Amino acid sequence: MNDSSWGAPARGDYAAAWGPSDQGPAPAGPAYDAHPAEQTRPMPIVPPEEPMPTPPPSPQKKRAGRNLRAAIGVGVGLGVVIIASLFIWKAAFIGVITVAVVVGLWELTSRLEERKGIRAPLVPLAVGGAAMVVAGYVRGAEGAWVAMALTALAVLVWRMTETPEGYLKDVTAGVFAAFYVPFLATFVAMMLAADDGAQRVLTFLLLTVVSDTGAYAVGWRFGRHKLAPRISPGKTREGLGGAVAFAMAAGALCMEFLVHDGTWWQGLLLGLAVAASATLGDLGESMIKRDLGIKDMGTLLPGHGGIMDRLDSLLPTAPVVWLLLVMFVGTG
Repeated sequence: MNDSSWGAPARGDYAAAWGPSDQGPAPAGPAYDAHPAEQTRPMPIVPPEEPMPTPPPSPQKKRAGRNLRAAIGVGVGLGVVIIASLFIWKAAFIGVITVAVVVGLWELTSRLEERKGIRAPLVPLAVGGAAMVVAGYVRGAEGAWVAMALTALAVLVWRMTETPEGYLKDVTAGVFAAFYVPFLATFVAMMLAADDGAQRVLTFLLLTVVSDTGAYAVGWRFGRHKLAPRISPGKTREGLGGAVAFAMAAGALCMEFLVHDGTWWQGLLLGLAVAASATLGDLGESMIKRDLGIKDMGTLLPGHGGIMDRLDSLLPTAPVVWLLLVMFVGTG
């Protein structure tokens, strides 16, 4: 409060308030009221109410990260198409591989352009990729390498029709896409060319699917320790152990009963190699998708994502299985 609100009393009031006048004049300074100021009662300090403790959330049951019904339905449908084409007419299965390669190239190049502005030419990649698969089936590894070289050359020439800005990154991405998708898929066609090619391809597919299924089932139920948290946080060491165990068991059965002249111990080694290559392939594509800032390469397959999301573990596993089968039982 300022001084004027207190009031300035008369001299007589000072005398009444301070005693007889012989005590001298009133002291200098602010005026004092003759009557004591009415004291206001201080408000009690009320401590703030503490929030009620929130009960800990009840533990929730783990849930899978995808639509299992859609995933299973799509998986069964793809399996029927693959098995039918594989055992009825080999040329039809070559067509299935070619379609998967072309769609995978389209998904990969589309995501590269959308997220990074990289324009890998799709036309020479698609034509060269289809030629690579057919050449691998007809002429083996030699034909696959020749087709790969010609595809890389076609990418370089095709990109010359556009502006030079970004030429190096575009053709580099194009050559990478040619190697990553159609060239690796060519090893499946090379497996198919053997006398027992259908059985070899079926072994390759079964081991890769069983490895992925074992990793998913064990990791979802028992996974505690992250395998590569910066690349794929959902993968665990326990899941990798499940992939190895499932793939080795399936490999022993497949080599014993499907592949001509195969033995169970070869199947154990084959299953171990498949679990390793399938996991690395999955992590490799996860690295690509993290760099692109996407979750899936596409939406073509409900519950799975895109074609490339299903080829991620198959592609790097194909040359591993082809090589080990050649070492174990020959070219057929």
